[in-house]
Amino acid sequence: MAIKFQYNKTSQQLLAKQLKVRERALPTLKNKESALRVEVKKAKDKAAELEKELKKELSLYDDMMRLWGEFDPSLIAISDVELSSKKIAGVQTPILDKVNFEVRDYNMFERPSWFPDGIAILKKLVEIALESEVFERKMDLLDFARKKTTQKVNLYEKVQIPGFQDAIRKIKRFLEDEENLSKAAQKIVKTRQENMEVAS
Repeated sequence: MAIKFQYNKTSQQLLAKQLKVRERALPTLKNKESALRVEVKKAKDKAAELEKELKKELSLYDDMMRLWGEFDPSLIAISDVELSSKKIAGVQTPILDKVNFEVRDYNMFERPSWFPDGIAILKKLVEIALESEVFERKMDLLDFARKKTTQKVNLYEKVQIPGFQDAIRKIKRFLEDEENLSKAAQKIVKTRQENMEVAS
């Protein structure tokens, strides 16, 4: 990215201001990036842990698989999923607060005696699965923000800050050269005037 500038003091001052802004922002951006990296790892670990827990819970009921054929899935449904949000390093992330279920009335004498336990098992499995999904979503949001922050850090660190420093250096050299030329020209004029005075 080429930085546009003019060879004058005003341009030099503007570039210096922009350079200072970026130099001040860089440590904050680096801190944000490392905080996001940690949070992404936490969310990823928690999602994996919940996935493992879900598989473990499901394996506990492997021997009951034939019984689930008798179960009426229309007895239970998710009526609402309550989510809230929390800001982590400036990123809004979801938090699962509560899963509301709607359990249809059924005649306990006509249904197998394990149905209430089956409903409780399903509630638990659904809650684990939903929490895992929420952590996956949280991880995706945080990772996206981390990538954007990393891009900005790289832009500042590798492109803009060196670019502004280089532009300021060029302007300084130009102005110094201009000043030296001006002084040299004044000296020449003065010497000529002195020579002319001596000659006359």
